[in-house]
Amino acid sequence: MKKVVLITNYFHFESEKPSNRYRILADLLAKDGEIELEVITSRFYQRTKTFRTNLEELTKGLPYKVTFIDEPGYQKNISFKRLRTSKVFARNTIKYLKSKPLPDLIYQVIPTVDVADQVGRFANQNQIPFVIDIQDLWPEAFKMAFNVPVLSNLLFSPIKKKADRAYKSADAICAVSQTYVDRALSVNKKCKTGHSVFIGINLSAFDRYRPEKEEQTDSRLKLVYCGSLEKSYDIETVIDALAMMKNPPLFVVLGDGNYRPRFEAYAKEKNVEAEFTGFLPYPQMVERMCKCDITVNPIIGSSVSSIINKHGDYAASGLPVINTQNSPEYRALVESYRMGFNCNSGDAADLAKKLEILCEDEQLRREMGKNSRRCAEEKFNRDVTYFELVATIKGLL
Repeated sequence: MKKVVLITNYFHFESEKPSNRYRILADLLAKDGEIELEVITSRFYQRTKTFRTNLEELTKGLPYKVTFIDEPGYQKNISFKRLRTSKVFARNTIKYLKSKPLPDLIYQVIPTVDVADQVGRFANQNQIPFVIDIQDLWPEAFKMAFNVPVLSNLLFSPIKKKADRAYKSADAICAVSQTYVDRALSVNKKCKTGHSVFIGINLSAFDRYRPEKEEQTDSRLKLVYCGSLEKSYDIETVIDALAMMKNPPLFVVLGDGNYRPRFEAYAKEKNVEAEFTGFLPYPQMVERMCKCDITVNPIIGSSVSSIINKHGDYAASGLPVINTQNSPEYRALVESYRMGFNCNSGDAADLAKKLEILCEDEQLRREMGKNSRRCAEEKFNRDVTYFELVATIKGLL
């Protein structure tokens, strides 16, 4: 048996979140008869900003060992306190690894870069194969929220150095997008290529929740957004575009966040009819989304995000997408699959024009919707794509 350690601050147990990249990966590794798996994660749960107390209940019946590491915690995702607590988690993780027999491989999730930096050095010093899996880019994500010329570069320079060291130390690079793979390869001299495996979705579970096709009783079209209502999502430009249209679709907003009151007030100010449902459990979210006609992916132009969670859900819905996100990788996906339209970021007139085209052409909506679903089956289906992550691990073992 080969001992594999999977380290991530942000592990979600099934009772906490129905679907999670690293829990699915853990399940796949645990099913392999040649691998003994240990998951190292935090006692602090990032999603609720609380400390887990029901540890035995969370881990009961799991086919792998789970070790919880202490850290102080934080309340805001973009904050210096988050950076400080990640240092504590890194220090405590290294202390734990040094107290145990060396594993045969370490699979490290990024963020955080403090953990990846220190664990990478530990792995290299002890000649342990080291695999990184990049889910977000630090400090790029922080610089988006605090972008002051010159000052931001100076402020976040130490984080960039840690990220570069972590990327350099990897014997294999995995990431949730090719954009993130390329960022790591830009400094890593060990790896010629990496493995881009989208976060994706559990397509079979998604299909269990989608409603049966029923006769449309409401003739009005519905434009749907699914996800967080925060600063990086440009809901206001969508509202501006709808206000320009003669016969706009109903705007259905599935999700919640700090900016919800602002977006609701803006829709009223522009006399745009919008339904804000608040947070919905995943099965209900899937059902509501699939009853709509067009999806919208409105992300502000300065965002450094690439392929994200909602892309998989949008594609699985079999609906065409209107996209404002600047990510070259996602824009290329929309174009190559012909599953919707890319728009200029922040350009309400461009968004309105392309939305009008889809609203007026039912056949085009159907064709682009079928293409969208094909993209989900080929690029976002975890039941297929995640075996590349397993193969990467087994190749190094």
